[in-house]
Amino acid sequence: MSQLRYPVGMQTFSEIIEKGYVYVDKTHYIKPLLDQGKFIFMSRPRRFGKSLLLSTLEAYFEGRRELFKGLAADSMDLDWTPRPVLHFDFNAENFSLENGLEMLLNGFLRRYEEKYGCNQKEESISQRFKNVIEAAYQKTGQQVAILIDEYDKPLLDIEDYPEIFDKNQRILKSFFGNLKSMDRYIRFAFITGVARFSKVSIFSDLNNLNDISMVNAYADICGWSEEEMLSYFRPGIEDLAEELDEDFEETLAALRGYYDGYLFTPKGSRLYNPFSVLKALANKEIDPYWFDSGTPTFLARRIMRQGTFPPDINGKSCTRKELIAVGLNDRNPLPLMFQTGYLTIADYNKDTKLYELRFPNREVETGFYEELLRVYVPDTTDPFSPFDFTLFKTDLAEGRPEDFMKRLATLLKGLPYEDHKESTYRAVTFLIAVLSGSPALAEIHGYKGRSDLEVFAGRYIYIFEFKYNKSVKEAMQQIYSRDYAGRYAMDTRQVYLIGANFIEDKDSRGLEYEIEAM
Repeated sequence: MSQLRYPVGMQTFSEIIEKGYVYVDKTHYIKPLLDQGKFIFMSRPRRFGKSLLLSTLEAYFEGRRELFKGLAADSMDLDWTPRPVLHFDFNAENFSLENGLEMLLNGFLRRYEEKYGCNQKEESISQRFKNVIEAAYQKTGQQVAILIDEYDKPLLDIEDYPEIFDKNQRILKSFFGNLKSMDRYIRFAFITGVARFSKVSIFSDLNNLNDISMVNAYADICGWSEEEMLSYFRPGIEDLAEELDEDFEETLAALRGYYDGYLFTPKGSRLYNPFSVLKALANKEIDPYWFDSGTPTFLARRIMRQGTFPPDINGKSCTRKELIAVGLNDRNPLPLMFQTGYLTIADYNKDTKLYELRFPNREVETGFYEELLRVYVPDTTDPFSPFDFTLFKTDLAEGRPEDFMKRLATLLKGLPYEDHKESTYRAVTFLIAVLSGSPALAEIHGYKGRSDLEVFAGRYIYIFEFKYNKSVKEAMQQIYSRDYAGRYAMDTRQVYLIGANFIEDKDSRGLEYEIEAM
């Protein structure tokens, strides 16, 4: 049994070091960051190590060299002169409150005003920020380090509150927009967030802001490579393997499939999610910890509203320009999904300069589909509901397509009333199938056309063709005329052909279907 101490949920560098928790050394990035420029921005997904990185930088700027003993920074040519640090952390506040952002900033500014002897006048938050920066410089004689954690949380939290969103955007615009004018008092400013929003002023007014989010040299600054995993956590992985009654390689493969796969630049390393790894090793159980710690409801709602077919999320491509700057009202959800960690770089085409995006791992794919299904049909994630998707799973696994379709027809009939589209019904069916635990593929190309959905559940294969306000007969004719089942002619599994027609008009809604066994 290893004696490793896992810093689950801990984000304070000094506490991790002083209390002997495992710390994956990222301090070799300090000097390159200081050499990179004065104003730096970086986006990374939530719970991916941004807060710990800022805490590490805070300890460095405070001159606490004793904390870095044995770490990479201790042997580097660095200036350890203590200097004032202004650290703004937007993680904890509830920004759906009308004045949540102002209250948070007031609290930070009041503390720094007291510390540096800056009298609080009847001035704007923006002016008070400028006064604090100047006062800190005047009192210490040292340029100031400014660390801003999760700057975009006051925006991401309130997409469904447009008035508060606009107000918070104006506050952020005035608050950060004056950093450039205070250049002579600032040694270093590092701004982190989940997303880079194209219409927030820190990216227009701060035209000298250096965005390192997709710079190869900083690709691995947050998250853990497999080399780091093996170097720091081998004893913990061995403990987990023993608990799961597996050998080491089996357990490492399970961790890799569940938590690895994040790639932020084409030349970076594939990275593990540090939060999930720590939870898995501490609990000795592999579960969707990162996804359970907070769900992207705003993304799921957007995808539903726009009628995006869920399989179309995975495997699409974007340009670099699209990936590095997003707007909350953008119709394309993929760039924001990349920046928030729900998609990652799977491939890069040097000729077209396109980035192919895919789900990084099983934790994210399954969790996102569950959240999306919860937005479409809340009952499907209630274990006491007759529409719990595990019941659909049993129907498929036991070769009962009739029960599956009856359950689906009843579910669709009970959807909340609104102007549904064909995309809604196709999306719900796909999500239920893919969350059944069986491989499910949409729009599979054959030599005569593409089937809508194929599900592979143990000894059974299900081939679906969907129509909308047409007929079951037309759906079945298409399955036969395009020979969707032809590629399984020599397969020993039982093949079921399912033609379905979604019916919706002003008087009724339903699902008619026909099933044939091959």
